[in-house]
Parts: sequence; structure tokens; C-alpha cells
Amino acid sequence: MPDKCTSHLRAIHDTLDMLNGKWKITIIGALSFGKKRFMELQREVRGIGSKMLSKELRDLEMNELVKRTVYDTKPVTVEYELTDYGKTLQSIINEMAKWGTQHRKRIMNVIGKKEEAYV
Repeated sequence: MPDKCTSHLRAIHDTLDMLNGKWKITIIGALSFGKKRFMELQREVRGIGSKMLSKELRDLEMNELVKRTVYDTKPVTVEYELTDYGKTLQSIINEMAKWGTQHRKRIMNVIGKKEEAYV
């Protein structure tokens, strides 16, 4: 029977496996602000190519985190949004954003102090 630490680490590993790669968490973060079309997502997730965005959206859809809706318009309109299941990750994404903001401020303060020492 696995101990608590092993179970805990296995669960973390499972989460990382699903969200692995450079882009999935950022895509989820962008979709946490609401529905987006493909080109909107590509603009917001700076640096991602269309093939990679397409692949990542398919993976997220396969894992039931993202819903793809096709509208019968001319030209066809496609929107992406988080599913209810995908929204369960929002608190994690928000905490990551909060930590990242605090970390950036901390590092900028450290860099500023180092620059002051050289003046």
C-alpha cells in the first residue's frame, strides 16, 4: 500500500502529465476570462504558433477541459471555452498568477538593490 507521500506525488505527476508543455496552462488562463475564438487565443497566448495552438486545444478538449463550439455561419465561427470541469482548475491558475506577480516584484526588488550597490 503506497504511503501518503507516494500517493501525493503520484497525484501531482498525473496533474502535470495532463497539463504538460509550455502552453496548456496559459491557454486555460486565457479561457478563464471567457469564450475566445482561435485567433483571439493566438494573440493572447503570445509566441504560440497556429499548429501548436490547434494541437493543445485538441488535447485540452480530449481531456474535457475545453469545449469547442462550431457555429453555422459564413465563414464558420468556432469558439473555445472552459468546461465546468476545466473551470475547476481556475483557482490553481489564479494562485499561480498571484505567486508569479509576487515573485516578479521580489526579483525586481533584488535586481534594483544589486544595481544600487554598483552606483
